[in-house]
Amino acid sequence: MPTKLQLTFTADAPKGDAITICLIGKDCQIIPDLDQALAAHLIDAMAAFQFTGAVGKTMLVYHNQTSYLLIGTGAELRAGAAAEKLGGKLFSALAETGAKRGWLIDHKLDDQLLADICFGAELASYHFDRYFTDNKSADAQVQLFVTASGLQADSPLMADRRALANGVFVARDLVFEPANKLFPESFATRCSALADLGLEVEILDEAAMQKLGMGALLGVGQGSRRESRLVVMNWRGGGDEAPLALVGKGVTFDTGGISLKPPKGMEDMKWDMGGAAAVTGAMAAIAGRKIGKNVVGVIGLVENMPDGNAQRPGDVVTSMSGKTIEVINTDAEGRLVLADALHYTETRFKPRMMVNLATLTGAIIVSLGKEFGGMFTNSSGLAAQLRAAGAVTGEPVWHMPLGAAYHKMLKSHIADLKNIGGPYGGAITAACFLENFVNDTPWAHLDIAGKAWSDKATPTVPKGGTGYGVRLLNQLVDDWQEVSCDSATSDGDDDAG
Repeated sequence: MPTKLQLTFTADAPKGDAITICLIGKDCQIIPDLDQALAAHLIDAMAAFQFTGAVGKTMLVYHNQTSYLLIGTGAELRAGAAAEKLGGKLFSALAETGAKRGWLIDHKLDDQLLADICFGAELASYHFDRYFTDNKSADAQVQLFVTASGLQADSPLMADRRALANGVFVARDLVFEPANKLFPESFATRCSALADLGLEVEILDEAAMQKLGMGALLGVGQGSRRESRLVVMNWRGGGDEAPLALVGKGVTFDTGGISLKPPKGMEDMKWDMGGAAAVTGAMAAIAGRKIGKNVVGVIGLVENMPDGNAQRPGDVVTSMSGKTIEVINTDAEGRLVLADALHYTETRFKPRMMVNLATLTGAIIVSLGKEFGGMFTNSSGLAAQLRAAGAVTGEPVWHMPLGAAYHKMLKSHIADLKNIGGPYGGAITAACFLENFVNDTPWAHLDIAGKAWSDKATPTVPKGGTGYGVRLLNQLVDDWQEVSCDSATSDGDDDAG
């Protein structure tokens, strides 16, 4: 997980050349104890170039052989997503100067606020360069010195954020990897390495899944020369209590199978394992932070390929639950993987709640664009906690409906249900399909097809693999309050963003 940032806390100004970084409030407010002559020079420079301290705006000023990078904070800088974005902008602006060293002087900021700025800078520093032969990452390293009256490198706040950043980077790395390098077996091997963090990792091969009757999951992978896997990652931080469960779809490459996708854009289907990546990254963060709760992560890993042994449209498979499924479209495969993964998780672990993530449908992008993950749930209490976690982390979800009318679209003439509905409401019918494999556990399905990969960079997220879902799940686990299933969410709600 390559990163360009080296973060160092220091009590004194660093020796040698370093750009001095100053945070500037609205109307050019400068920290009060800055040298008066320097402050006057900066104020004159800001006036000359009409720099107002607007949030995220930057300006480079030279004075007495020292460079000063000014970064606007706006009217009020708050901890959380806003501070993280500012940190991301800080890192990008520093890197764009070409300097290798920057010094964020002591602004007497609240520890939480400063930790969030540093966290944002670290998130922004991520880049994936594994396959460049001319790799100059070491030369591109940026060192950021931070002077603070309270916060230090070994502070719990910083240790917490380092573990969380590591989890995000784990997910991003997985999503960026090409499918000839990341396939079910190699993905599972990477999960095994997380045992170093204290996770108990168990890998089920095809023989083990056949014994369990996972015909839905195994049917998806039967056209590939790469064997399917189911990975269980267990964090035991909460004694004997039932775990919180996170479940991820991991289609390491999706050709569509016999229902072959068009060639244009098919290369993007390497990230059809974004849900499994998010769960894996979240489990890495949870273990790294030593959270005092029991959490289990389960990911189903398959490759959907067309060959002489591939699943055909019209086939009927028997899921682990015993329910039979008529496969109308082999490109609606992720829900088959999740059907068995959800049933396995619920029956084996009897979790207090279960959240699954999947790049499941293009229909969710038609519905929501790329601003929100789509949330479907049988629990209004769980919906509220996911919305709150999304607001805190900047990984928002929007509440979508379920309901009997959509379930009717999944009726098959020859099996218990079919794997697609009609031409409309595709994201909803996909969620309703999954609901058939959940019993009385509070459950949410997050369709993250519009969030796992980004076509453009933002202050803390690169172009490409975003790591979306890691921070959302981490926050949900952190703030978890017991909930129950209900029917109040079956039709969604208008203000559930």
